[in-house]
Amino acid sequence: MTAATAAGAVVATVLATTASATPKSAPTDGTRPTVVLVHGGFADASASWAGVIKQLQKDGYRVIAPANPLRGLPTDVPYLASVLKSVEGPVILAGHSYGGAVITNAADGNPNVKALVYVAAFVPDTSEQLGELINKYPGTEIPDAVDAVPFPNPDGSTGTDLYLKADKFRGAFAADLPASVTNVMQAAQRPFSASSFTDVTQSAAWRTIPSWGLVATADKAIPPALQRFEYERAHARGTVEVTGASHSVMISHPDAVTRLIEKADHSTR
Repeated sequence: MTAATAAGAVVATVLATTASATPKSAPTDGTRPTVVLVHGGFADASASWAGVIKQLQKDGYRVIAPANPLRGLPTDVPYLASVLKSVEGPVILAGHSYGGAVITNAADGNPNVKALVYVAAFVPDTSEQLGELINKYPGTEIPDAVDAVPFPNPDGSTGTDLYLKADKFRGAFAADLPASVTNVMQAAQRPFSASSFTDVTQSAAWRTIPSWGLVATADKAIPPALQRFEYERAHARGTVEVTGASHSVMISHPDAVTRLIEKADHSTR
């Protein structure tokens, strides 16, 4: 066997192994849907959803928590839509914060998505921008907490990444978590593109897909009043309020988030 042939065999083996390990996601047992969890800005999938994932898996659900690119709706929406298309069978789709805007757009037209669950989330309507929504009601501390950092786009233009400042992170994002936890979250935060606040929502999946909403009553990122307005506008079938919860409610109160997701599942069987 020549070196070239051997190399080709290795590549073929790797591709075959990858294809068998990550094809279209395996269907569930026929009774439970796959739960897809989408994080928002300043966070990642593991830190955001670890507690919820553990509880859902314990209850027999298959869970996928993809990495949201956080490059703005024109990039993040088609990416999530492609993930959803890879899942066989019914899906319960949950989004936190900016992730709510992503699922609102990405789920549109996908018949496998049976429910949308919004967790302290943006729930925009078509033609709306998140920068307008976040200022609809008073209470957000995000504008004063962000640090803007330029980054190069592939086309040579310059974008702007938003980070939460170290001394503002806990108060604005996760005030009900201990500093020992939020210090790590802050250090590992994933910035998201400032364009996310000016991107225009193209689709509103909540108009055709049943939705549920969770209000974090001590949220300093997305005002609770905005969350209530959005969920009412979306005709959410169920809304729960977690008293004293910060924007990171899925970390501080994973049980409440898990119960809402499972309620959405049971209500749409």
